[in-house]
Amino acid sequence: MSRSSPETSALARERLATYVQVLAGDIGERNAFKPQALRRAEAFITDAWRAQGYEVTRHEYELQRARWANLEVTRLGTRRPQEVIVVGAHYDSVIGSPGANDNATGVAAMAEISRRLASAQPERTVRFVAFVNEEPPFFRTPGMGSRVYAKEARERGDDIRAMLSLETIGYYSEAKGSQQYPPFFSWFYPDRGNFIGFIGNFASRALVQQAAAAFQSHSDFPLECATTFALVPGVDWSDHGSFWKYGYQAIMITDTALYRYPHYHTERDTPDKVNYDALARVTDGLAAVVTDLAS
Repeated sequence: MSRSSPETSALARERLATYVQVLAGDIGERNAFKPQALRRAEAFITDAWRAQGYEVTRHEYELQRARWANLEVTRLGTRRPQEVIVVGAHYDSVIGSPGANDNATGVAAMAEISRRLASAQPERTVRFVAFVNEEPPFFRTPGMGSRVYAKEARERGDDIRAMLSLETIGYYSEAKGSQQYPPFFSWFYPDRGNFIGFIGNFASRALVQQAAAAFQSHSDFPLECATTFALVPGVDWSDHGSFWKYGYQAIMITDTALYRYPHYHTERDTPDKVNYDALARVTDGLAAVVTDLAS
């Protein structure tokens, strides 16, 4: 069962809803083809992290004759600072969509978790990273923000022990048949889209298991896990895939996006579609996962 009090959950829900509203409601579609909006989102995230007491590091790179930035804040480890846990979410939206669930919900959860860890003393270092340019046409290209970040981390020799990609985590349904899957997965998983998914490749199996155990020890929110081949459609469809490419253990935490969410990558992906009560419960469990991994 969740250990959060009703008051704490209500406050978390309010903060999460505010993040999603600003990013997807006030700012709206934000990508390299809507550069002013994307820079407004960058400024909003930067200001929010500074308000939490963090110093924000900009990892800039050039793409299409402009400079874009992955944003990073760090909680330095006390005993094993060289060992790093990365929590990431992309802050751009796909062309034509305001991106409330994809991926303002991921950014909102990441900001809520960073707020809770702002005064913590983890044994390992925790980095929170807002990635730019995840969506097409940059997805799986050298211009993808997380691809740039993971490549630079490997070149520096960063000892990243785990990466959690928060990707589209705000839509849930109890309706029968509301959950779809890639071929054959429906034989093993429920047909109601009421759960959060932890997805990894075979090299990240241990991380999936550890993260799931930490989540379930803190929360009674439904959870399903899958460790499978990266070539299965959807399995590598976020920033964790960039870390797989450079040899790091990484998992995607998701409501399964297009396999459940009817407004995926459309103009209808607006803040009113998000289930904020469920998002708050998921975020609460994820905070416990990060705390466990950092210990």
